[in-house]
Amino acid sequence: MKQLIAQEYKRIARYIEIFIILVIIAFLYNAYSPTSPHKTFYLSGKNTKTTAEELEKYGYSVTIIDQLFMYMGEIPKKGWYHISEEKQSRFSFFSSLYRQEAKLMKVVVYAGETADELCKRLANDMKLDKGELLKEYQERSRFTEADIFAQSYILARSADAFAVMQYLFDRSAEILSAFEKEYFSQKPERSTIRILLTMASIIQKESNSLKEMPLISSVIYNRLEKKMKLQMDSTLNYGSYSHVIVTPERIKSDRTYFNTYKYKGLPPHPLGTVTIEALEAAMMPQKSDYLFFMLTPSGEHNFSVTYEEHLKNIRAFRLYQKKRKAQKEAECNATLKADANKTKI
Repeated sequence: MKQLIAQEYKRIARYIEIFIILVIIAFLYNAYSPTSPHKTFYLSGKNTKTTAEELEKYGYSVTIIDQLFMYMGEIPKKGWYHISEEKQSRFSFFSSLYRQEAKLMKVVVYAGETADELCKRLANDMKLDKGELLKEYQERSRFTEADIFAQSYILARSADAFAVMQYLFDRSAEILSAFEKEYFSQKPERSTIRILLTMASIIQKESNSLKEMPLISSVIYNRLEKKMKLQMDSTLNYGSYSHVIVTPERIKSDRTYFNTYKYKGLPPHPLGTVTIEALEAAMMPQKSDYLFFMLTPSGEHNFSVTYEEHLKNIRAFRLYQKKRKAQKEAECNATLKADANKTKI
């Protein structure tokens, strides 16, 4: 009998030891607070596994136990989250993550912006360092320019440069992935997408009209097919020249492959950000025989098949510019004369 009691005592003691060890392990594990320099991050809200992968992307180590605590609490919904600077226990961090939503702001990525211009504007709007933003952009860039689609985005006010670029690149990758699935039977090569984005960036620089984009695309395809130089001013609006008016002197002096007056083919890479509509126009040009287009006083373009037609359109627009200049000078002189008469009185 005593032997049975002793055995039962040892068994209970062993269970107690195991329990104490588990409590100590849990205590030590809980004390190991999850840390990362990135306190603000975006979660897609798909499931526990995806949330864990996204947190790891932002520098947080996530274990199976952590995933269990997220599951027991509530899986964070899609959106931005901000972790306070105060140290949190591990269990508290993962079980209450869904409640730590960040304050939001809307930003717009404008069509035709270069990476440098985009980072400069984001730095100003979000009180971040432009150099850090540009560094994060370049580390993720696949196409030099046009990696981020032109549209509006919702960002966390407290997001750092890493989180901002991670989000913009992730969302743009989703847009590009949807485009690829719609227009390709299998995933295209990166070089194919680079060519399409380069064409889209030319289209975007030439016109923001959704009606004209497929027509401009057709001109690009037709000229390339005929081995003609593109001879488009927009290709010279690259880098620091993004918003600089292209002059005859510039056309003569620019020796880069962006100068499509000198070199055949497309520029080396996209010129700036594009809309999904411009990319779709690059993929699906309107069927036409057009080889030229010229701006009109209304801001739209006249398209032509022959060089003779194109010359007529050029002369018509230059005549308009000449008349417009004379009108402005007359208005300015009239204003100066009126001011002079008032002074005499």
